Amino acid sequence: MQNIVILAGNIGQSPEVRTTQGGTKITNFTLATSRPRLSEGRVQRDENGYRVMDTEWHRITCFNGLGKTVAEHCEKGMKVMVHGRIHYTKWTDAAGVDRYGCEIIAEKVDFLSRPKAGEGEDPELVDREDQFAG
Repeated sequence: MQNIVILAGNIGQSPEVRTTQGGTKITNFTLATSRPRLSEGRVQRDENGYRVMDTEWHRITCFNGLGKTVAEHCEKGMKVMVHGRIHYTKWTDAAGVDRYGCEIIAEKVDFLSRPKAGEGEDPELVDREDQFAG
């Protein structure tokens, strides 16, 4: 079986980059996805007739070249499609309590809205692929 995730949504937090002690660059951002709320198989509507939406927030992690591209060209509010896999982590906090986390390890990020342009770059020519390491 495969661990494959595809999410399309809006970036909620501009990408942040950090470097591990081993020198690996890691870029993180949050992604909001929305879907209509259903009740008894029907889409719920508010008092004005608009669909009621449920929003989920996802932590997205990118490595190396993909992370660099995302950090340079993505910003809060952009629409993107993330292809990747789910990764679960477990750790023990300072109080000795087991904690759990979930993130999406991105293998590809497609820009669905216009990326911010770097200096002297044409945003249409941005390489969105990565030599995935992770």
